[in-house]
Amino acid sequence: MTSHSERLTFARELAERAGKLGMEYFRRLDTLTVEAKGHQDLVSEADREVELFVRRELAQAYPDDGVIGEEHAPKAGTTGYDWVIDPIDGTANFVRGIPAWCVVIACARDGVTVTGVIHEPSTGETFYGERDGGAWLNGRPMRTTASSSLGDGSLGIGFSNRRETAAVPGLITDLLAQGGVFYRNASGALMLAYVASGRLIGYIENHMNAWDCIAGLLLVEEAGGRIVTPDPKTVLKEGTVVVAGGADVYDAIHALGAKFYDI
Repeated sequence: MTSHSERLTFARELAERAGKLGMEYFRRLDTLTVEAKGHQDLVSEADREVELFVRRELAQAYPDDGVIGEEHAPKAGTTGYDWVIDPIDGTANFVRGIPAWCVVIACARDGVTVTGVIHEPSTGETFYGERDGGAWLNGRPMRTTASSSLGDGSLGIGFSNRRETAAVPGLITDLLAQGGVFYRNASGALMLAYVASGRLIGYIENHMNAWDCIAGLLLVEEAGGRIVTPDPKTVLKEGTVVVAGGADVYDAIHALGAKFYDI
């Protein structure tokens, strides 16, 4: 048990309850109100309502903590702790009936992530961990891949309309030339969970918002992997570049990313 175990237990239970609420909306997509500004810039009433539910529960359990979420304005706290939440990561999937989406709840202290939970309702899988306390999948310890080569598995690659995407084809071409395979499921948080559990050898994205990545980055570290460490002073407000992978293949992943991104 660490000093943050109580918060982790709370976050895990809350993410699973939020996932049940999200599934209620997912099962009746034909009645869902969706706003679209482009393929990747979508928000639904499910996103907003699930986030409001999570915020209400956080306000009751930890009223003095800060809260940062994707769909509603941030709430300042006084304790040094900030809850960072994405009610539905993978909204483009969600609104099209693709079950690759998840609920993400992280807690950071002074900008450093101390707990992280990623819950995938469609599979019933919950990936969770705490700093210096390990990482787990439904009660089983997680470990990142033992692979040492880009050709040993699939590398998750993300991109968004927040950043220039011109480098992405070159990165994929270079990866393929080295015998690698790329993977993308339109949920960056879920792909980071797959890195932590050893399903993907790693993940690269030029920029991710904190609510999409800090939970997964903590899980990768606690599962024995390596990451580009976010800057605690800026990550919650500005996001970060993301490079993560198994310990032995990380250098190759980082070198690949560094050819195309400012890492």
